[in-house]
Amino acid sequence: MANNGEKTKYMSKPKLKAVNKFSVQADKLREQNMHKNAVSIYLNAILIDRNDVNSYYGLGLCYKSLGEYKKAIKTFGKAVKLKPDFYDAFYEMGICHQLEGIPCGAIKCFIDAIKINPENPGAILQLGISHELCEEEDMALMIYQKLIETTPNYTKAYEYKSRLLMKLGRFSEACSVLINLIKCTPNYTSAYLGIATCLEKLGKKSDAQRYYRKFIQHNPQLNQAHFAKTRLDKLKQKTEQRSYLSLV
Repeated sequence: MANNGEKTKYMSKPKLKAVNKFSVQADKLREQNMHKNAVSIYLNAILIDRNDVNSYYGLGLCYKSLGEYKKAIKTFGKAVKLKPDFYDAFYEMGICHQLEGIPCGAIKCFIDAIKINPENPGAILQLGISHELCEEEDMALMIYQKLIETTPNYTKAYEYKSRLLMKLGRFSEACSVLINLIKCTPNYTSAYLGIATCLEKLGKKSDAQRYYRKFIQHNPQLNQAHFAKTRLDKLKQKTEQRSYLSLV
């Protein structure tokens, strides 16, 4: 199969011009969220040139946005066959496997993406998520931790690791992860809510109240502020009840 350079070299100028015209037009429609319109135009470009990698990629993104994940996976697959070092196509193909409910199929896509660009934390995080969705929690935790060590400012790694630890009932470890996140990124004050939740689960009520207050103070407009206020009020009531009973 000819590569992009070879097919461009041997394609007639009118055909090349038509492909480029269709591809640019379809890209603009996709960027305007007019995905159905863009699909037909990408297909026109591919009809003229079966080796047009960019049109396959754009078409795959449209299918993804339209919720047609099987078509998207197949289309991204064609793109990576034409361009084996196409990081974005492997990444999007992995995301579509997840959305289609085939997380174990996503694992290979993200591994291929990581081989192409090992410095990009996005595919590494998604690899961890895929293992988590496959109920391979230990592998997911290891990947999140490795990502924290190699990219300490990547907050999503801390988020997903702490969330999984909380799901597993390992609240002390989750709390430590979130405290480290605050140390690394002091302005990431939404982590206070997770710390408060962990402390409450561990029975450390006064510490939990302190962190709920911190969260409300720094994030009064967030949706979770109502939850934090509710939990804080309940903890206050329990403390007052215990104080009253101790006096009786």
